[in-house]
Amino acid sequence: MVVPSPTYEEQLKAYEGRAATVAGVGKDPVNEPMIRHWCEAMGDTNPAYAGPDAMAPPTMLQVWTMGGLSGHTGRSEAYDELFALLDGAGYTSVVATDCEQEYLRPLRPGDEITFDALIESVSGRKTTKLGTGYFVTTRMDVRAGGELAGTHRFRILKYAPAQRNQRKRTEQPSPKDSSNPKSRRPRPVINRDNAGFWEGVARHQLLIQRCGGCGALRFPWLPGCNACGCLEWDTVEASGDGTVYSYVVMHHPSFPAFDPPYAVGLVELSEGVRMVSNVVGVPYDKVRIGMPVRLEFQRYDEELELPVFRPGGTGEGGGG
Repeated sequence: MVVPSPTYEEQLKAYEGRAATVAGVGKDPVNEPMIRHWCEAMGDTNPAYAGPDAMAPPTMLQVWTMGGLSGHTGRSEAYDELFALLDGAGYTSVVATDCEQEYLRPLRPGDEITFDALIESVSGRKTTKLGTGYFVTTRMDVRAGGELAGTHRFRILKYAPAQRNQRKRTEQPSPKDSSNPKSRRPRPVINRDNAGFWEGVARHQLLIQRCGGCGALRFPWLPGCNACGCLEWDTVEASGDGTVYSYVVMHHPSFPAFDPPYAVGLVELSEGVRMVSNVVGVPYDKVRIGMPVRLEFQRYDEELELPVFRPGGTGEGGGG
């Protein structure tokens, strides 16, 4: 009897449950400098993350397992073999899609980190806007002093890029042609946590949340305060003045609704919070950190109006 060779997807499924890393060891113990850098980057001022009894922010779980440029010992060949199998079939592109974390105990400075990782699942073939491919989920169990501290699941898509119409730029619809749905700016995702912000935009107001417990201002909108945890809040209207805290110039990819290159700024408002928006009214290569900017509302089509920033000095009042 001739035994048929396994199908391609059966070969992929055979990697489920195989180890990706065995007995990995964190490059550094949990330490205060890395916690401080993380909190500064995130703008997180929670007092639980500072002082002699500090704990690490739970979302830093993966940080303590990163191998840096030199990598880790204990990495198995299974992950590389799986990637080679996918690459060989033309699924050569990769994009991270999401992660899930579960926290079982706090991590504190001095904790020595060890971890094991396995290939938890390989999906069937999926077709996405990016292309056709397979979702690969890796589960990592993170331990401190031998005790399970948390679990991190990381999911990627290995895919073959979809064939796109490579028309010349001159043949593409104008970004300002709002009659063509494909040339319209993406619609914002509005939910119960941020609906009030978009209602303010419709009234030409830039609203910032203010915690009902500690009074801290926060942006973007969140269901609760990341400083004290209070769920009560109200809003204050931004004056509209700010400065460019940081920025990037977008060259690629090119979408019909955008006309690269263009500047995307991280603007620090005079109230102290920061928001991401376009910097308009100035060439992209003239945007500078520290540049004073002023809020305005720019209409892109009959349905969409967005807060943007234009170079300018201090003015009076909020967005009118």
